[in-house]
Amino acid sequence: MAETLTPKDALIIVDVQNDFMPGWSLPVPDGNAVVPVINRWIRAAEAGGARVVASRDWHPAGHSSFLEQGGLWPPHCVQDTPGAAFHPDLRLPENTILVSKGDRPDLDQYSDFEVTSLASELRRLGVRRVFVCGLAQDVCVLATVLGALANGFETHVVAAGTRPLSRESGQKALREMLEAGAVLAEEPAEVSA
Repeated sequence: MAETLTPKDALIIVDVQNDFMPGWSLPVPDGNAVVPVINRWIRAAEAGGARVVASRDWHPAGHSSFLEQGGLWPPHCVQDTPGAAFHPDLRLPENTILVSKGDRPDLDQYSDFEVTSLASELRRLGVRRVFVCGLAQDVCVLATVLGALANGFETHVVAAGTRPLSRESGQKALREMLEAGAVLAEEPAEVSA
């Protein structure tokens, strides 16, 4: 059965930024394949009056998560660089709620809910159910799904709209999300482009 989104729903698009695309600084394999899937969900969200949220890594140069600072990752999504921009084919509505994270030099935020006002903003807007997609499934999508659940939202994972850094860790992340109480989203109801 197709999902129909309503004003009590939000579509949360996690970090669909250039640096996570093939050929960029921290590529997620097949990461660009999520864009047409997410665009279908955006159309469904707009048709149903649901909120659209887009998060971005927004790191200052020399962020603590970067390898040269002793972190885990190569430099990526540095503020105001082409790599930090959203994928050019992502069709975000003008009223998209933007969440910037990882913008403090000393703090790496994987979840869209960690040290942000997203949970209170969604509650203020009457959102009860969230649909989460984006990159990477086994890092920031996983953390965002767990954050949504911890904040009391009914949480659906748009599996077709996310990709992991590796197949094995992606499967593990999906199991963890489902065991924590998330459910797999059905396809969105068809909406003409």
